Amino acid sequence: MAAKGYIETDRQVQSLLEDVRSGIFKPIYLLMGPEPYYPDMLCSAIEENCLQEWERDFNQLVCYGGEVDAEKVITAARRFPMMAERQLVVLKEAQQMKSLEDLSFYCENPLDSTVLVILMHGASADKRRSLYKSVLKNGVVVDSQQLRDYEIPRWIEDYYHGRSLEIDPDAAVLLAEYAGSDLGKIAVETEKLLKNLPEGCRNVRIADIEKNVGMSRQFSIFELTKALSMKDAAQAFKIAEYMGSGARFMLQMVMGALHTHFMKLIRYGLLLRSPDAHDPKAKAAALQGVNPYYYREYDTAVRNYPPEKCLRIMNLLADYDFKGKGDGGEATQGELLTELVGKILVI
Repeated sequence: MAAKGYIETDRQVQSLLEDVRSGIFKPIYLLMGPEPYYPDMLCSAIEENCLQEWERDFNQLVCYGGEVDAEKVITAARRFPMMAERQLVVLKEAQQMKSLEDLSFYCENPLDSTVLVILMHGASADKRRSLYKSVLKNGVVVDSQQLRDYEIPRWIEDYYHGRSLEIDPDAAVLLAEYAGSDLGKIAVETEKLLKNLPEGCRNVRIADIEKNVGMSRQFSIFELTKALSMKDAAQAFKIAEYMGSGARFMLQMVMGALHTHFMKLIRYGLLLRSPDAHDPKAKAAALQGVNPYYYREYDTAVRNYPPEKCLRIMNLLADYDFKGKGDGGEATQGELLTELVGKILVI
């Protein structure tokens, strides 16, 4: 999702969570999208808050798309609650149900006394078809899209801020590199981290990530791109050799970050040749997702890698991406990374 998209999704889900915890429910929830963090979180909150513990035996049904059909779900949803204000029907892994679209017959005229949750894991309903349209009309749809790599550090900063914490920009970058785009993993690592921070500590620094998450900035893709930007060959090779020596290292683990980095340099380099070269807003757009704290690094990098060189590097990345997927001959994944770093440095 675009930066604006994930912010809107987060606000939507936070608002829905507030309602759910206050006992306010929609008749239908369609929770979908390739990023499962928000759908799973909202579904769990509904299960936790919809019914009292003693009401659940007769008024809660949790089923799975691979085990039921639409008729069974609709029959359950049309029942009336027993000795309770409402009943809850949760359909998990809904994308596995072949007759999923048939739920639109119920969603066109849902019961006020039933809360129906349709949870799709890593998948989405067709927005052109009846199910999506009927839920949009009579319930709520949460469409949780995957964040781009460059959006993850900003998401982490927002996530920590929402928990009354602050995380330094370089610490957010390192955590993003460790967790990738898995928001659930970021949340889990944050819980572990908080248990080990000194009591009352509200500011997370890079040393906290290195100590508690177990990842060193010194040998990270974050530092590799920095070394390449500065044309620091000794440091770049040192990092590449360390990263490549890991038992589970795959070249694809760094390709996305390198591609994103040099694409930013292309945009920034072209901006500097335009009439808007000194416009702060244009600079922020060209370096989207980069904290201003790191602008100085990009000023150096763009001098070392003007757009023409970056285009050659993009072709090089494509070649090594192909090699890393099995056409690298006898070279190991780590050796391919070292080769790639060497070729980038001499362009």
